[in-house]
Amino acid sequence: MDINIPDVLAEVTAVFERYEVALVTNDVAVLDELFWDSPHTLRYGATENLYGYDAIRAFRAGRPSAGLARTLGKTVITTYGRDFATANTEFFRHGSDRTGRQSQTWLRTPEGWRVVAAHVSLLA
Repeated sequence: MDINIPDVLAEVTAVFERYEVALVTNDVAVLDELFWDSPHTLRYGATENLYGYDAIRAFRAGRPSAGLARTLGKTVITTYGRDFATANTEFFRHGSDRTGRQSQTWLRTPEGWRVVAAHVSLLA
C-alpha cells in the first residue's frame, strides 16, 4: 500500500482545510456536505455521541455559532492508497487554556472526500 501519495495527500489536505474554514465560520452547508451521508457515519464530540449522518446534521443545525475561533497545533494527515485517509490535529480555542484534539477518518466517495468517522476531545 502506498502511504502519502503526493497528489492524494494534497487533495485530503485541501479538503481538511476547507472543513476547518467551514467549522470556524459555522458554514453548516459545507460541514454537512463533507460528512458522508450514511447511517454508518459517526461523530464523537466533546459532549455528545452522534450516530448517523442525520444525527450529525441535526447537531450542526442546533449548535451555537459563537466561540468557534481556534488555532490549530500539530496536524498529521496520512493517506493510505488513493481512497482512505486520516487527519488528526490539536486545537486551541480562543479564550480557553484547554487543548483540544480532533481525529477524522476520510473516505473517497463518488461525491468526493467525506468524513466517515470523527472524534473531538478536550484535555483537562
